[in-house]
Amino acid sequence: MKKFIIAIVLIACNSLGAQVQFEAKVSKTTLGLNERLRIDFVMNIDGDNFNQPSFEGFKIIAGPSQQVSQSWINGKSSFEKIYSYYLLPSQKGNLIIRQASIEYNGQIYKTSPIRINVTSAVEQPKDPSDTQISADDNIYLVADISKTNPYINEPITVVYKLYFSYNIGISNWRELDKPKYNDFWSQNIDIKQLVGEEGMFKGEKYRFVVLRKTVLYPQKSGKLVIEPLSLDIDVQLPTNRRDMFGRVVVTNGNKRVSAGAKTIAVKALPEAGKPADFSGAVGKFDFKVTPSKTNLKNGESLDLLVSVSGSGNMKLFTLPKPVVPNSLEMYDPVHDEKVNTNLAGMSGKISDRYTIIPQFKGNYPIKPMQFSYFDLNSGRYKTISSPEIMINVLDGPSANDQLTTTTPDNSKNVISSTEQFKFIKLKSDLISIKNDDFFGSNLFYGLLFLPFLILPMIVLFKKKKDALDSDVFGNRVKMNNRLAKKYLFEAKKQINNKEPFYVALEKAMHNFLKAKLHIETSEMSKINIQQLLLSRNASPETVNDFINLTENCELARFALSSSAAIQQDFDKAVIIISDLEKQIK
Repeated sequence: MKKFIIAIVLIACNSLGAQVQFEAKVSKTTLGLNERLRIDFVMNIDGDNFNQPSFEGFKIIAGPSQQVSQSWINGKSSFEKIYSYYLLPSQKGNLIIRQASIEYNGQIYKTSPIRINVTSAVEQPKDPSDTQISADDNIYLVADISKTNPYINEPITVVYKLYFSYNIGISNWRELDKPKYNDFWSQNIDIKQLVGEEGMFKGEKYRFVVLRKTVLYPQKSGKLVIEPLSLDIDVQLPTNRRDMFGRVVVTNGNKRVSAGAKTIAVKALPEAGKPADFSGAVGKFDFKVTPSKTNLKNGESLDLLVSVSGSGNMKLFTLPKPVVPNSLEMYDPVHDEKVNTNLAGMSGKISDRYTIIPQFKGNYPIKPMQFSYFDLNSGRYKTISSPEIMINVLDGPSANDQLTTTTPDNSKNVISSTEQFKFIKLKSDLISIKNDDFFGSNLFYGLLFLPFLILPMIVLFKKKKDALDSDVFGNRVKMNNRLAKKYLFEAKKQINNKEPFYVALEKAMHNFLKAKLHIETSEMSKINIQQLLLSRNASPETVNDFINLTENCELARFALSSSAAIQQDFDKAVIIISDLEKQIK
């Protein structure tokens, strides 16, 4: 007994004297963007309040999982608890996994930070024993560029397409890296709805979706790099296994794809023949200078419209400014743009509207204006000149009169009585301030008798509502009809989402039966539905089609289905419901 107590005391002393160990261990410190990382937080004591780090730059794909082990070897006990995570990096670079912490005997213990180097995606070896279809050779992200050797300010387009084979399915994607267009003027073209299409890629037939369209105008010459678009895509991959019903087993996974960086070699505009007034316009343009009027009276003003129309870098150059005589006062212009941007680039019209007010009587020329641009079709500079515009001010003081008014003779500044009140409004719209009394007016009597007129209507409405509420059977039929229409409409909205589509379609078919046959859910067996439909004069072919479609709704949710097959099922359901609507009596 004495030896037993001594052994227990020694074990307790060893336990108290044992050093607390809490550390983080990783499967590797350098990995590719498409590789997984395992990290284990290992402790030799049973710590409490485990706090995981934030894992910035990583996505947790599994975990935490916990393992606890305890053993006795040669009279010594050992304890180990492990928290394990599987991580997927979401960006490249040197990432840091920060400290995790636990609490033990009132003290806080932390792990050391771990530095992880994430490189570009690497090629992973394939397992020869794995016969599952891989996403690597069945999904591609491509950036189609209209031209790789443009001039400065010549439009080019970048269209991002996601190609995927008929062997796999995709359900969702997330942008990891957005494309960057340094040294480009860029504008995205809205894609209202993603539409699946078919096309040839690498000599084979693929499905594809256009994800993004962008118009670019390079702003400097040389080699410009378009940084890539990268996506994380959820995929469904068929295997060589089948379930108990003979259906192919599909596994869910994810695949990261990148369009790759693209280099654009931009040519500088030629120096030979460049006009001195060239402001950077590139494209095909028409230039006009249009006055609102050329003959003015004293005190009137005119608008001078300087406009350029056509196609090119409409928002990236300035319009020439008119030069007018000193006797014409010109105000700052009002700029207007009516420009559309599509895959061909910008097109439309830009204009500056100047307000000009003459000061004196006389004839004043506005000098011809010139607009120069670089024509992409001919590869040369072109200049358009406007004609000279003559402004005729018919009356008012002359310039000589203005010189006279600067002399000490103040009598020349006297304003005539006819001009003194010229800008004062002579007509006015006056409103009487006399108010009619409310008491005894038509509005007074109308409001007085209005409650007596509304009361009978309220009574009739209440009786009608009570009658409708008491009709339980009729209300149930109406409700089933509404549910059938609701779920059929929901199925149409979800026609691009397989599982929600078939759930809504099945509910629409069941609620249609409830409304037409006046049955409950518990009575909806295959034999009972068949007998009831045939007894109500429905044709056997329509009845069989109805039953087959309802049975297929459950199976189709888990089977691979194309958008064409889903559309066929929806059209078939509409036809069957329409036929039963006519046949059932």
